[in-house]
Amino acid sequence: MIRQLINWRTALSVVAVAIVIGTVFYSKFLAKKIGEEERNKVNVWVQSLKTQGVTTESATLDLTNSITSNNKDIPIIETDEHDNPSGAVLNLDSSLMKSDSGYLRKKVHQFKNQHEPITIEVSPHTFNKYYYGNTVLLEQVRYYPLVQIFIVALFIFVTLYAISAKNKSTQNQVWAGMAKETAHQLGTPISSLQGWIEMLKDSETNPLISTEMGKDIDRLKLISDRFGKIGSAPKLEEKNIVEQIENMVTYIKRRSTEKVSFSIVSADKVVMANISAPLFDWVIENLLKNALDSMEGKGSIAVKIRNAQNEVVVDVKDSGKGISKQNLPNVFKPGFTTKKRGWGLGLSLSKRIIEQYHKGQLFVRSSEIGKGTTFRIVLNK
Repeated sequence: MIRQLINWRTALSVVAVAIVIGTVFYSKFLAKKIGEEERNKVNVWVQSLKTQGVTTESATLDLTNSITSNNKDIPIIETDEHDNPSGAVLNLDSSLMKSDSGYLRKKVHQFKNQHEPITIEVSPHTFNKYYYGNTVLLEQVRYYPLVQIFIVALFIFVTLYAISAKNKSTQNQVWAGMAKETAHQLGTPISSLQGWIEMLKDSETNPLISTEMGKDIDRLKLISDRFGKIGSAPKLEEKNIVEQIENMVTYIKRRSTEKVSFSIVSADKVVMANISAPLFDWVIENLLKNALDSMEGKGSIAVKIRNAQNEVVVDVKDSGKGISKQNLPNVFKPGFTTKKRGWGLGLSLSKRIIEQYHKGQLFVRSSEIGKGTTFRIVLNK
């Protein structure tokens, strides 16, 4: 159980989370250190101003000017006790101060939300406040974790997408290889059976036997042809969708009970679309068989064809047992089936045929337990 949970995806996620958490805490630590140093610098500057106000010594004045000139990053505003800008201003945009009379007040309000001011008493009832803001370096350090999280998330997404694409490509190759091998393996016995049928025709046996066997051979040839087209770019030809569906409904109808009713609804007798006829017939056959299985021998199947301006829409609706909500996301996954017998490949293969080879869509339009399911095919004209 533990080995199943601990795989490469889990390990990748744990490493990514550890990197992000470590980065966040270290960035906070750096931001705190930088913030303390900046406050000390502001405090030193304020104290130098206080000293400058009570002395005229040139050395002290030079020290104050030196401290001021060295502060090229920290924006500072001097205010009175009522937060009105009243004195020195450092590292702020002088052009905005001239053009916007409320610029300094806005900055005071902004700095007030960032740091507690440093207060210097000028007289027993008068004092000045020195508000300061964050430097560019401090802002960068604080926002760095967000950048790091984005980079890590992007890395994980790209990695998972690449692996998923590779796995999907491998899976497609396996599908195509199995299909072509099946078609190849069917070729030899089909050719042999065709020879035996010719011999039966020449003999005095009942001709009905050779006729019926010929139909089964044609069916096997069709199946072989379908499998042979999997994995190769099929040749799409303009076909009448109504006629194709009518032929498949007739075929399935012969193999169902009389308790199942079939209907085809189409406003137009001719609805043209570019399809690979053998593969499209395979999709319709899979949907009809799936509908029959869901009804367990009785009910109704309705195929509705709609000829829109840019697309052809085909709905296959049955009155079967329906699909539960928890199973809907798994309907087209290879190997998923609710039948006692079956490989769970029919719907998955049908979706591949419509979406990969015909560039269309196949999805469950609606389903309700006890009332039935509607599958929809959308073909672009």
